[in-house]
Amino acid sequence: MRKIVFVIMAFSLMAVNFVNAQDKEEKSNEFKRWQVRLRGVGVVTPNQSAKIGIIGGDVQISDAFIPELDFTYFFTEHFAAELILGTAKHDVKAINTIAGDIDLGSAWLLPPTLTAQYHFYTSDKKIFKPYIGAGVNYTLFYNVKSGAVADVKYDNALGYAAQVGFDLMLDDTFFINVDAKRLFLSTDVTVDATNLVPGLVVPAEVDIDPWLFGIGVGMKF
Repeated sequence: MRKIVFVIMAFSLMAVNFVNAQDKEEKSNEFKRWQVRLRGVGVVTPNQSAKIGIIGGDVQISDAFIPELDFTYFFTEHFAAELILGTAKHDVKAINTIAGDIDLGSAWLLPPTLTAQYHFYTSDKKIFKPYIGAGVNYTLFYNVKSGAVADVKYDNALGYAAQVGFDLMLDDTFFINVDAKRLFLSTDVTVDATNLVPGLVVPAEVDIDPWLFGIGVGMKF
């Protein structure tokens, strides 16, 4: 009987030690799954182009500088998903048409973007962390001003995104971020120019494809 009690006690102690060891291992493997960043972003549109019906020509879209907020969730230490939020106002012109350059006013773009990311670690201290990402965006056009024409309508559009950047840790919580993204965005536009020429409605296919260059700060939690 004493031997049985001794064996039970021994196995109980082993079980307790095993559970404690597992708890310690899990705690040592814990990492902060969430992070948030605030960036200042330059929105640059060097690759803009358009197919404009009837009057021909091309499009000219202004650059912008905006604040951008993003949230990232880490499934593992390497794989993460990031939701990027920002909105920008752009001035728009039709240029080199048969009627010359035409002011098409301005439009606000809201392109919420979701990317899947892979994060690299360059050392065991994990201070410098580059990453790459790819995903989708859905761009909403709102608060459109028509400029010299009667009206301009932009179709909301689904597009794609590519991303590269790095985080530089300042401590266990705060870091500096540098990021570059390319959005691949096309939209159908309808220009109502009946105030200039009776019955004139001009369709266009516009490729914007902006670059977004950002720098900011972030926090892990």
